[in-house]
Amino acid sequence: MKKLIAGAILLGASSMAFAQPGCGVGAMIWKGQSGIAPHVLAATTNATFGNQTFGMTTGTLGCQTNESVQSMAMYMDSNIDKVARDMSRGNGENLETLAVLLGVEEADRGAFRQLLQDNFAVIFPNSDTTSGEAVDAIVALLEKNESLSKYVAA
Repeated sequence: MKKLIAGAILLGASSMAFAQPGCGVGAMIWKGQSGIAPHVLAATTNATFGNQTFGMTTGTLGCQTNESVQSMAMYMDSNIDKVARDMSRGNGENLETLAVLLGVEEADRGAFRQLLQDNFAVIFPNSDTTSGEAVDAIVALLEKNESLSKYVAA
């Protein structure tokens, strides 16, 4: 049992080494530093103060987002549970609203819905996921997708 727990901790720590804290006060405080500790501290600071969504919504705290992403962040703040439900199913009014807010063209909406449904566990890794964390994950996924990255370009 101890080996299992140690392995889980090691796996979690190694994956966090590559995670980026995004924007927010934590990212600003530990800007330019690399390694596990600064990333964990930055992410913890952001989570503690809940400032990433504010930064994305207002375009402050080092958050460089376009207006569509800001609109999506504001919508997610009020509708996170509904969006999560629709995302897990791959369709629904709230998922469609995200697409509209991001300006996703009709031709790309199927790919958009499928990407979010396929990565539901990445966007909502646990029941305590905040709207800011979910928005960050959605933006990161869209940025990596060749055909959908245009909708989140700053």
